Amino acid sequence: MEMSGTELTATKRPVWNAGRTVGAKRALKPKQIWEIRFYLNQRRRIRDRALFDLAIDSKLRGCDLVQIKIGDLVSGGQIRTRAIVMQQKTGRPVQFELLPDARASLLAWLERRGGTVDDYVFPSRIDHNGHLSTRQYARLVDEWVTGVGLMRSEYGTHSLRRTKASIIYRATGNLRAVQILLGHSKIENTVRYLGIDVEDALALAENTEI
Repeated sequence: MEMSGTELTATKRPVWNAGRTVGAKRALKPKQIWEIRFYLNQRRRIRDRALFDLAIDSKLRGCDLVQIKIGDLVSGGQIRTRAIVMQQKTGRPVQFELLPDARASLLAWLERRGGTVDDYVFPSRIDHNGHLSTRQYARLVDEWVTGVGLMRSEYGTHSLRRTKASIIYRATGNLRAVQILLGHSKIENTVRYLGIDVEDALALAENTEI
């Protein structure tokens, strides 16, 4: 039986994900976080260190991270310990903490960068009135992870968003807290995002005595 032209074309068409790693990007482990920080410090990449630390602490999507303005992070000449931004995807506000490492690296970068409260924290190098693009942010993340010997196919911008959330979940098992921190509207989204499965749930149950 002969195949039609449409069927023949379909059989020759390459699979869309051929040769690609499909699925959620891995979260970074604490050791890998410190390896990337050391890598950036050694190369005196002050901006990149501040961007990396802010990405880890804020747990923001790339589109929200690159649009943060100086006024979102600074108050009275000091880096805030907590900040709040409006999420582009959901239109909902989300709060996040800034720990000492992030505050120190952001202060070092902003002292070099200058600017006003209305300026973007990470400006575009092409359009100084614009912000760093999400594509450039993704390229930087690729460079950081490969710089410490990780596979770029297994890590990306979502790795940085997931990292602290995953660590908090593993330490506490508190899905509701992680949902709030990630700004998810439904807890089912948080479950999928963290990649929680039956084994995770059973491990938590086994460690909980009544």
